[in-house]
Amino acid sequence: MKKILLLLLLPIVANSQQTDSLFIKKIADEILTNGKAYDLLYHLTKKIGGRLAGSPQYNKAVNWGFNTMQQMGADKVFLQECIVPHWVRGVGDFATLQNTNSSSVKKQLNITAIGNSLGNTKIIKAPIILIHNFQELENKKEEVKGKIVFYNAAFNPTNIRTFKSYGETASYRVNGASRAAKYGAVAVIVRSLTEATDNHPHTGTLRYNDSFPKIPAVCVGLKDADYIAQNIKKGNWQVALKTNGKLLPDTINHNVIAELKGTEFPNEYITIGGHLDSWDVSEGAHDDGAGVVQTIEILRAFKALGYQPKHTIRFVLFANEENGTKGGLKYAEKAKENKEQHIFALESDAGGFTPRGFLFTMDKEKLAKVKLWLPLLKPYGTEALDAGGGGADIGPLNKTFNTPIAGFMPDTQRYFDVHHSVNDIFENVNKRELLLGAVNMAALIYLIDQHSL
Repeated sequence: MKKILLLLLLPIVANSQQTDSLFIKKIADEILTNGKAYDLLYHLTKKIGGRLAGSPQYNKAVNWGFNTMQQMGADKVFLQECIVPHWVRGVGDFATLQNTNSSSVKKQLNITAIGNSLGNTKIIKAPIILIHNFQELENKKEEVKGKIVFYNAAFNPTNIRTFKSYGETASYRVNGASRAAKYGAVAVIVRSLTEATDNHPHTGTLRYNDSFPKIPAVCVGLKDADYIAQNIKKGNWQVALKTNGKLLPDTINHNVIAELKGTEFPNEYITIGGHLDSWDVSEGAHDDGAGVVQTIEILRAFKALGYQPKHTIRFVLFANEENGTKGGLKYAEKAKENKEQHIFALESDAGGFTPRGFLFTMDKEKLAKVKLWLPLLKPYGTEALDAGGGGADIGPLNKTFNTPIAGFMPDTQRYFDVHHSVNDIFENVNKRELLLGAVNMAALIYLIDQHSL
């Protein structure tokens, strides 16, 4: 009986896939021919620039995002208020490495303060101690007091998916300061989380443990990191360090949200988005200007094609992903407060590189259904639909409602060359790669909307 039903259904499935294939081709043709994402990214990066939470540039970006999504024809655009941390870097940060046996042997280190770190009122001069991992820190805890800890934890080059290397080393930036302060360290220097061949330091955020002193923390470029590691084995070395970061009182920022109203299920929501904020040291082109303009591009393309979704689709530019995730938390909080039904969420926060696929957090049955769509997406670059993804801004939806979520996965080999550094600029984004990402994301959203999960 089951075989008979399957045979009867096969023509219906085949016809549905043909219809989907034809419409996805229309999406691709529209975006690749008339796409505005690259032009929008130019404005966001060159006219507004770095957009750290709490900054005037972020507020300017909010106005730009609101007006742009209105111009793209959204049925509704609104702002969602959230309270965010307001960290400022200050000016005049520096670090100098000196051999105490020879006053003439000095090296200016290329450093940048880690986000949310607190500066020191006076220059710190202290011996430097090399630490490769937290186990070594524990083993040498009696030697740490009064010193500057240098965490030299390098990316594992054998990981083909570079986000795995990032995950393995990020804790030194996020938690390293407090773990060193526990044993009396006066500051930390962290090897930048990258395999880049230049010497640009990469910033990011940290979290202090309130039980220990809040000591200064900086990242250092890889060439300087290697120099420190090679030289402090010989002789006595100290670092003179000054940073100026400070936390101002929390302030108000906003998520920017646009909607296309669903024709059949208007109270069921599909969310797609990226984060509007970026670090202050760059233009935030890949992180996450790419995700922002891809989100807006999908809105534009759907409107240009006259697509009327079954479910309400929300296009969200999230606030404060980089040093607080308050935008994503507020989005989920308001969804719960309003008793909204969220059936799926997709995030683009891995750069505007060549599409490779999507990573999902959902139950096995739903993922099995999604995997059936691979032939429809494969012509446009998607190679895999796998488990194990999402995003910082849509994660709270999954935690609150068990909403199925996914993260767009472009090729990752170059992402950490630019991530959180001065290299994250418009010129390092390829127009065609950026648009192809929007094509794949739009196609997935279309399939979710048409067939649900």
